[in-house]
Amino acid sequence: MNIAFFLYSVIGVLSIISFFTDREKTKRAAKKAWNMFSKLLPELMAILLFVGLSLSILTPEFISSFIGDQSGALGVVVSTVIGSVALLPSFVVFPLGETLVQNGAGLPQVSALMAALVAVGFASLPMEIKLFGRRFAYMRNGSAVLMSVLFAMIVWVIF
Repeated sequence: MNIAFFLYSVIGVLSIISFFTDREKTKRAAKKAWNMFSKLLPELMAILLFVGLSLSILTPEFISSFIGDQSGALGVVVSTVIGSVALLPSFVVFPLGETLVQNGAGLPQVSALMAALVAVGFASLPMEIKLFGRRFAYMRNGSAVLMSVLFAMIVWVIF
């Protein structure tokens, strides 16, 4: 059974139960959810556009040419920058990392890239600022960049 189908089924059943339990409360909740979605839709569309462009430009072969084993600390910095700017869902990041290593990328460089891809979100920064505030968004992204570099250095020392 597909997990998405299961989750949507659970949501549907719970929504029906909620509707029959308290119609007005369920209608208000649905209206609030729709309003939040419609306010975030422009940012979501921009993110989806950026993801599409990133995937078409940043192929695994292109990336691994800049972050090969011989690239050293500069490769870690390049990986962190690319990972911070690009936006990929986490279920794509791990197969991408394997592909990069198979194409000659170094483990520390791929570690930095994967950590930044998952943790840093400069592409989604405007939406994050809108939701959580400027200071929090900058602090979270800055600390995620530092942790990505630290993670790469740990991998470098161990491997």
